[in-house]
Amino acid sequence: MTIKMTNKKLLSHILFAIIFLTAAFSAHSQSVNKKIINIWDNVESMKHCRVIMEVWIPEDCNGSAAIICAGGSYDHLGIVTESYSTAKWFNSNKSAAFILWYRVAKNNWHYPAMMEDIQRAIQLVRTNAGEYKINPDKIATIGFSAGGHLVCWAGEFGNRIDHLKKLGIESTVSLRPNLTIPVYPVVTMDEDIGHAWSRKSLIGKNPSQEERDSLSLEKNVPDDMIPTYLIACQDDPVVIYENSVRLAQALKEKNTDYCFKTYPWGGHGFGMLNNKFMKTFRWNDDLKIWLTEKGFF
Repeated sequence: MTIKMTNKKLLSHILFAIIFLTAAFSAHSQSVNKKIINIWDNVESMKHCRVIMEVWIPEDCNGSAAIICAGGSYDHLGIVTESYSTAKWFNSNKSAAFILWYRVAKNNWHYPAMMEDIQRAIQLVRTNAGEYKINPDKIATIGFSAGGHLVCWAGEFGNRIDHLKKLGIESTVSLRPNLTIPVYPVVTMDEDIGHAWSRKSLIGKNPSQEERDSLSLEKNVPDDMIPTYLIACQDDPVVIYENSVRLAQALKEKNTDYCFKTYPWGGHGFGMLNNKFMKTFRWNDDLKIWLTEKGFF
């Protein structure tokens, strides 16, 4: 099998991450223990594959953990704009943060590679809860855009589909997070309002209707869906707002525990950066209230 990411490219990613962390968060680094792992290390069937997960554990960790998935249309990853600021915020609230560099189409990966990565990340975090000073029952996933689709998929399918088993991994823990937070997420694979680039990156140019349906979040909400905090702006020019409306309606119809937080403007890609949207709405303050109510913080 062809190696999808060269060691040279992987090294450049690692060096960039280290440089960015050192420069941007030097004041914070004294209280957070950080390391980088390859989630497929020691898995014989995946020895050709290297997927980075950055581990940030605050010394005063309260036992909660967030696995963070950046957006990028399932083609690339907006780690700097979305993942790093989010990890810093969770750390500031005494929560462990795990930044997942899941596989994307830019490196010739498609479904189900991304799903394998998120399930492996959840398995590793939960299995190594003691080492990471976390409660295995306090694991959230937060994702942006295509990453929002991925983390919500994990919530919908974590106890129905086991992508690790076919890779020779027998998981002894749940592959579903305890909470999920999709932010301006890609939701549907349908053509009417679906995000075409994400769909193409995930399942190709001409997927069957069955393939579309199987990966459309609004069509697959289980009766026992985990608590969900859904965020979207009405003026989103990238992923049409109706995506989140359809997901919220599906969550409501299933009588699940969810919150649909909408904002009149803000567009797409704001992450947790200190931008105009953040300064106006402080959206993570609303999220913090919800997480506190759920016993996460």
